[in-house]
Amino acid sequence: MSLFEGPDGLARCRWCGGAPEFVPYHDHEWGFPVSDDTRLFEKLCLEGFQSGLSWRTILNKREAFRAGFAGFDIAKVAAFTDADVERLLADASIVRHRGKITAAINNAARAQELIAEAGSIAAFVWRYEAKTPAPPQSQTTSPESEALSKALKKRGWRFVGPTTVFAFMQAMGLVNDHAEGCVSRAKAAEMRKGFVVPGR
Repeated sequence: MSLFEGPDGLARCRWCGGAPEFVPYHDHEWGFPVSDDTRLFEKLCLEGFQSGLSWRTILNKREAFRAGFAGFDIAKVAAFTDADVERLLADASIVRHRGKITAAINNAARAQELIAEAGSIAAFVWRYEAKTPAPPQSQTTSPESEALSKALKKRGWRFVGPTTVFAFMQAMGLVNDHAEGCVSRAKAAEMRKGFVVPGR
């Protein structure tokens, strides 16, 4: 696996050499375990918005998405109305795609149902943690992402295909997909040792 040498001379996953803003995102967020439901919901939504686009586009618009979607507060987004849809469609600072906007609102309602069912989004998604992950960055889907995608779709979620869900799992630390030799791989592994999986 080829690596990228950052401005500090340290080796990182090759993909984070694609844009300057990728380095802090890679170093401080990507691949580290997350149990906060708001962050998990936000990431599922943003991965849905990324479908067909680049992550750089979404990352650069993330603060605008947060402003438009009430900080991805699940209850607030679930209560969005048609007027909110029109407001978001008029907001040039985000991705203006009616299907993706309405999917995020739908998914907030589905998230409320999931929390009622499992106790939290975290408790549910972490059931699909990769027990025996493939070599880092060797795949774009996994048996676990396919299973989680199927489970979410069964519960009415939208824009949660296996590739989208795998990207979510990579980012939220359900699989440590930092490349071998990446400065963050050991950090992610160490954080996972101390991470308390919700619901267990």
